[in-house]
Amino acid sequence: MRILWLLLTLLPLVYSNFVNNTENLLWGAYRPNLYFGLRPRLPQSLMTGLVWFGTQNYQSIAKARHACDQGDGLDSYTWTHFDPRQGGVQILQDSQNNVEITTELLKVPGGSHGGGWVARIKGTPINPSALSIMTVSSRISTIFYLGLEGLGGLDMVTDESENGIDGPVEFSGTTPDLGDFTIRIVDAPDNEAVTTGPHSEVFEERLGKTHLVGLRLPPGQLWTAKDYIIQSIVDRASPIVEKYRAAEQAPDPSFILQLPDDILTASNLFAVQKSFEGEFQFDVFFESASANQAFDASTIDKGIAAIVASFDSRFEETFPIPSSYAANDVTRLKSFSKAITSNLFGGIGYFYGTSIVDKGFAYEWDQDDEIDDEDDGQNGARLTEPRALLTATPSRSFFPRGFYWDEGFHLLHIGAWDPELSLEILKDWIKLIDDNGWVAREQILGEEARSRVPAQFQTQVPTFANPPTLTMAVTAIIKQFNAAHDGPSAADLGMDYDMGGQMPLAGNPESTAALDRAAVQSILRDMYKPLKRHYEWFRRTQRGQIKQYGRRARSRAEGYRWRGRSEAHVLTSGMDDYPRGPPHAGELHLDLISWMGFFTRTMKDFAQFIDEEEDAASFAEIELAIINNIDDLHWDEENEMYCDVGIDSDDESTHICHAGYVSLFPFMLSLLPPDSPHLGPILDMLRDPEQLWSEYGIRSLSKSHPEFGQGENYWKGPIWVQINYMVLGALHNTYAREEGPFQEKAREMYEELRKNVVNNVFKEYQRTGYVWEQYDALTGEGRRSHPFTGWTSLITLILAEKY
Repeated sequence: MRILWLLLTLLPLVYSNFVNNTENLLWGAYRPNLYFGLRPRLPQSLMTGLVWFGTQNYQSIAKARHACDQGDGLDSYTWTHFDPRQGGVQILQDSQNNVEITTELLKVPGGSHGGGWVARIKGTPINPSALSIMTVSSRISTIFYLGLEGLGGLDMVTDESENGIDGPVEFSGTTPDLGDFTIRIVDAPDNEAVTTGPHSEVFEERLGKTHLVGLRLPPGQLWTAKDYIIQSIVDRASPIVEKYRAAEQAPDPSFILQLPDDILTASNLFAVQKSFEGEFQFDVFFESASANQAFDASTIDKGIAAIVASFDSRFEETFPIPSSYAANDVTRLKSFSKAITSNLFGGIGYFYGTSIVDKGFAYEWDQDDEIDDEDDGQNGARLTEPRALLTATPSRSFFPRGFYWDEGFHLLHIGAWDPELSLEILKDWIKLIDDNGWVAREQILGEEARSRVPAQFQTQVPTFANPPTLTMAVTAIIKQFNAAHDGPSAADLGMDYDMGGQMPLAGNPESTAALDRAAVQSILRDMYKPLKRHYEWFRRTQRGQIKQYGRRARSRAEGYRWRGRSEAHVLTSGMDDYPRGPPHAGELHLDLISWMGFFTRTMKDFAQFIDEEEDAASFAEIELAIINNIDDLHWDEENEMYCDVGIDSDDESTHICHAGYVSLFPFMLSLLPPDSPHLGPILDMLRDPEQLWSEYGIRSLSKSHPEFGQGENYWKGPIWVQINYMVLGALHNTYAREEGPFQEKAREMYEELRKNVVNNVFKEYQRTGYVWEQYDALTGEGRRSHPFTGWTSLITLILAEKY
């Protein structure tokens, strides 16, 4: 690490000031819903984006690429290297347009407004011979746009020309948060413009030039920039195309599908279009006046080389591939692991806007709940005040927003790389916890986010919960601190804080805060009160009935039921269509009481760490009560499994048993002691190939279950990586490590399952170019959303055995 740091300081950049703090998180690729787009971590400010389309025909503009969309049919797109503090490299394979586009981003700290950045967009024909055989054109039109919302201004410095511009294009702008800045767009010297084709002589004055448009968008509409830009091209092209309707041959689309070179007064959106033949490259330079920096092509040449070298070296240390893998597999696995990790990091987004909440909604089986602190009489769906959130996203193409139960898993991975960034994201989520302790399970903030969500899923309800996985991040932070605090110092290990070494809360190299318990306690103490309020909200709003049905349990308080379920779905559990009993106010859900046991244990550890001893003792009592009630209420002796509890036709309490993920929760969350008599039957069910075991991972529902693979088949068999991660974590950290009658069996199962899961996800990545939301229970093939580098990227932690 020290050698690499010396390399970086020799570059003509400002890496000597590169420290892990929130300032260098101001700028990022925080528009993960786009193939490439930048914005600062500010509510209303500058936004940029990239659009491209092939010019093989006139219809191609209707398929212009901009927002990540499975329907676009890209062969693959992924960041191969990406660090949110530094930047990285992304490769997009678009064979329909015969182009591989590479986007490179370099963040350069400096000044008092978050520093500057350089982006490079370059393209290479996937099939260079395609043009000669007249199958797919090698002509590509790219549009880079920049727009400004809120206070400030944006102007074009370069002189306008009605037929386009030769040479670089420059803009200047200012905002209260970014200060004064310039943006320059500069072609590489050897780009080849499109100048030949039918009727080229008619359009000679406009050929080989950069074309622009300046538009004035209404407030709040900048996210629709692509629509306005494409419409301006169509408006210009339509009357020209009409002139050639009767001609034997129409002009080459590259000559017609151009921006009009009109700049409106007080434009707040500018688009810059370039058309290329074959390979191309152009750079975008954002220079902050307060940093007094001047960039050129060498800046990104050297900077990206340094980022890649730094990332590769640090990745080896942070997420090593075990020597048990064959040498030829290690190289491929490293590239795969780096790519899915980078794409998780590249999926971090900044969102700001209103959300829709209905405080009065309840299903009929929830209407008798005596919960009056959530209802202020304002029934019906209403818009909230705008909120801000920095968050990872499950899928850039299908779920480009924050999801509560996904985020805990995301933060485990992010925190292993950059604990301070994990804390920054966690703090943003905790700020969303309201006065009653509720936080929405989906964060659909603003019109852009809502545009990607079906109307029936946009409204959030303040009695609906989700698995409390955010506390996983708190546990990980405490574990990381304790591991560092009890081991050798950073100096002894030769680690540089400012290179993001794996010391918790790594920060300014002049500070020793990374090893100071009081400093870590102070940060976590600020989170403790709202998280405790959130915990109490869970206990209050998701409580279940015990005494009403004569249920025998050592605790009369610790039973839980998911609110917000429908007849066919328990969306709030996160396992939507997993089989359950009929909805009833008397239900008790095994997964929820298990989550509450985990949440309670986490809060106990949290309280102990910040010296809240009375709270810690209280949490310990509740934890014991929950663990006892899991056995008392949910163990079914006849089926030898843990089950939900429902109400039968005689209004009597009965077990609802469906062998699958729900059955595993007490085990997965390590709530069972290693000598539990119930552990043996659970491991037998888990290892049975006629039930949950497969050569691809653990199935969500038993293969022998009558509903296996039926209906929506979302959680009725398919294999989910995050659940397999939890199973592996329980085996590795608890049941294979601690003495007990099943220790050796747990070890064997761990090794085999780990191999199965990793090999299948890797195999499918090589076959399809993507990691997937889930995997087929019988074939292991990737299914549904892709790329799904949210919790599926946990494969990196599984490889490195970080649970």
